[in-house]
Amino acid sequence: MKTKFLWLWGFLLLILSVFPANAETIVDSTGKTVAVPDQVSRIICSGPGALRLITYFNAQELVVAVDDMETARKQFDARPYAIANPRYKNLPVFGEFRGNDDPEKILGLATPPQVIFKTYASMGYDPVELSQKTGIPVVVLGYGNLAAQRDIIYKSLRIIGQVLGREERAEALIGFFNKQIAELNDRTASIENKKSCFVGGIAHKGPHGFLSTEPNYPPFEFVNAGNIARTSEVKVQNLSQSTFSKEKLLEENPDVLFLDLSTLQMGEGHGGLYELKTDPVFQALDAVIDGRVYGVLPYNWYTQNFGSILADAWYVGKVLYPDQFADVDLAKKADEIYDFLLSAKVYADMDALFQNKAFKPVDLGAK
Repeated sequence: MKTKFLWLWGFLLLILSVFPANAETIVDSTGKTVAVPDQVSRIICSGPGALRLITYFNAQELVVAVDDMETARKQFDARPYAIANPRYKNLPVFGEFRGNDDPEKILGLATPPQVIFKTYASMGYDPVELSQKTGIPVVVLGYGNLAAQRDIIYKSLRIIGQVLGREERAEALIGFFNKQIAELNDRTASIENKKSCFVGGIAHKGPHGFLSTEPNYPPFEFVNAGNIARTSEVKVQNLSQSTFSKEKLLEENPDVLFLDLSTLQMGEGHGGLYELKTDPVFQALDAVIDGRVYGVLPYNWYTQNFGSILADAWYVGKVLYPDQFADVDLAKKADEIYDFLLSAKVYADMDALFQNKAFKPVDLGAK
């Protein structure tokens, strides 16, 4: 009984600390009206990508706790926002990754959050129940896709801007994405007789082999590439990941291959790089024979890393259309993108994580 009383007393104190006299209402990505303090200085971020979006707002100092994804120390961890903010690893943990929040841990935080931002509402702890259990407003954010569902991302950015009082930053981020994508399109839209291409090794809730691809691969979309995995049907379905047929790949025999370096997580003797070096079918591809295989940064890591998507798009453009991208220094361009989004230049760190194979031809050994 004493423990229960203390827990209830702590809950009441939390309510008093969380809700100031002045509050405003916002409409989150689900259409739900949520009352939030008009001055927010303490937050937590639940679900894939939530902390990334907050970091884009230069709001790191508001974060008082993290999910356990942020405290994990792994050989491969291709999240630029985490590289730019090592302090996240030392913050208290409020729950497990993928939105599996722990209301008791949230209530027990020494510095209680005033707002919980949550992505992927159907994943993990229900946001309505989480708000009821903690007494803290939960603002649900849609994540979308930078190629096909940009409106969802932009809506979320504007919601964050409204909650944090950083509306100008929200519009600056939206303008940056639009400008980058428009310039990539302008450089490539009128090109005829495009080279055919394929990207393999795409991660999806973990690493995969070379046949794992993305029919609507955003870097290909932005530079109007001839992606052999893209058809009108998959465009409509907005498929984010699929497994391509080995026989179809051999039949199509694309001019250029790209390897998503997330496949390196599978270790020696496994994954897309090993398959390209040893599988007779892949070895028969002209791109493999002639050395036209190129490494791109992973971006599907605790959902999509928008900065890495854009950096990859510039590299893909330079590989496929060298004349149109002759003025582009890829390392500088990547750091320009990361610096705008994260206030940190992390390209070299990202490249080092993946054996310095990013934005270079992939060495497949002696032929």
